[in-house]
Amino acid sequence: MSLLQEVAVGEPDPIRPRRVTGPTARIVAGKILRAVVTLAFVVVFNFFLFRLLPGDPIGLYTRGRNMDPEQIAALREELNRPIWEQFFAYIRNPFDPGIDSTRFSQPVWELIGERVWPTVLLLGTAIVIATIVGIWIGIRAGWKPGSRFDKVSTGTTLTLYSMPEFWLGMMLLIVLGVGAFGLPGFFPVGGIASPGVDTSTPAGWLNVLWHMFLPCLTLTLIYLADYSLVMRASLIDERKSEYLMLARAKGLRDVMVRKRHAVPNALLPTITLIFLSLGFVVTGAITVETVFSWPGLGLLTYEALRGPDIPLLQATFLLFSIAVIGANLIAELLYVIIDPRVRQ
Repeated sequence: MSLLQEVAVGEPDPIRPRRVTGPTARIVAGKILRAVVTLAFVVVFNFFLFRLLPGDPIGLYTRGRNMDPEQIAALREELNRPIWEQFFAYIRNPFDPGIDSTRFSQPVWELIGERVWPTVLLLGTAIVIATIVGIWIGIRAGWKPGSRFDKVSTGTTLTLYSMPEFWLGMMLLIVLGVGAFGLPGFFPVGGIASPGVDTSTPAGWLNVLWHMFLPCLTLTLIYLADYSLVMRASLIDERKSEYLMLARAKGLRDVMVRKRHAVPNALLPTITLIFLSLGFVVTGAITVETVFSWPGLGLLTYEALRGPDIPLLQATFLLFSIAVIGANLIAELLYVIIDPRVRQ
């Protein structure tokens, strides 16, 4: 008898790959549809939101320029087009490369493209470090709640989490950048690299890391509580599960019970947090980038708000929304894959 004939009716085939079932496909399709509907709402909301901001974008655009009154009048005529005409033009192509920033006189998507990678480098590094350290703290604190390590780590991370990002950044900048309490300043106070440094060389990479230390440290300290507290709470809930008692009854050591059974299941809520944080990587930390003059999307958004630079604000808000919606969708789809309870 062949192997295919030996497979019992209703049991999974050991040879053929597992196909996506009807309920699973409906769950995935529903999540994708919700993400698309949310994005459509954001695009519409994005258009009307920034037209409520006070200020004169034409006056900002023409400030300090030698422009004829006819040119200014043409710009105002373009700005004062009927609102529905502007709306349909925007809906047809929200990513129109021909839209210029009124503050920087440069295409908005070209300007955003220049600022994305500094933000990804800074926020991505901070989130990776905070994720690794925070999960480790959460595992150790959650496996033995009430211990000295649990009390110290939970109190410390909560204290750091309660601090405003800009305030903590300014304190680190004063103490470790400028110098205070008898300590000299060790690190740069702003920028992504020293003037004249070629950032494409190994020496330039080290210079960028040197400039990135303080803003990255600020974000890492703030984000630690997110991962450690979620992981701690999830692991404490898992400790009450009966399957862990069964694993101990089989003779597994406590370390193996935690490593093989408790931690993998406790990581599920943390996965959502990780991917949502990755979505916020693109948004940038506006206050931290402003404090440290880091030339990323956060500082660009702050500069656009000072205008207000409506085309640039529209583009950055749309990019931020796409990043968060996309990251949330990926997290939900991963849940469907790794957690059978979602499929049921």
